[in-house]
Amino acid sequence: MTPEGWIDISVPLKKGMTFFPTDPQPPNIYRYHDVEKGDKVTMSMIEIISHTGTHIDTPLHFIPGGSTISEMPLDVAIGPARVIEIKDPEKIKVEELEQHDIRAGERVLFKTRNSPRVYETHPLVDDYVYISGEAARYLADKKVRLVGIDCITIGHFKEQDNLHQTHVTLLEKGIYILEDLALDGVAPGEYELIFLPIKLDKGDAGPGRAILRPLAKS
Repeated sequence: MTPEGWIDISVPLKKGMTFFPTDPQPPNIYRYHDVEKGDKVTMSMIEIISHTGTHIDTPLHFIPGGSTISEMPLDVAIGPARVIEIKDPEKIKVEELEQHDIRAGERVLFKTRNSPRVYETHPLVDDYVYISGEAARYLADKKVRLVGIDCITIGHFKEQDNLHQTHVTLLEKGIYILEDLALDGVAPGEYELIFLPIKLDKGDAGPGRAILRPLAKS
């Protein structure tokens, strides 16, 4: 936490980081000039897909003709957000969500047992907590603004029907998905969220920096 109270919940981009098993190649991040090795300047090469590290999915990711990163309203991921701690060790289910009185327009960030084990390991573990199809429909029916999770994806990569259904259910309703949040040490509660993705022209997703600051209790 910074002196201003901001908490960085971004997963750093680095060599050897977690990536999705079906990606064409691992993230390739390296120095091609380095002043510490005698070069006159330090510069890095970053070769990643758009869904690397902390990133946001736009409707175009699964919806033909869906809106893109360059079209994303800035306030989608800027404003009040609620961190909800999920106790279920397998997946996020409707029964547990019903306990939290989720309201229309909310930005909800789910902290699970994924934090920090999932985003600090390589390769991606296959027993991570994900969102069930029924829970995705519940959130869509609640008309939330944003859904976030502490894993590189909201669905399970070994359950293709779930992976497709969860994304489509939210994205077709214009609900953006913020993935790979580093929520270890973040207490459940109300926060101010700021996340701005790289402005990738017509992008299906964009990595960026996510920060939270606790909201003062009234």
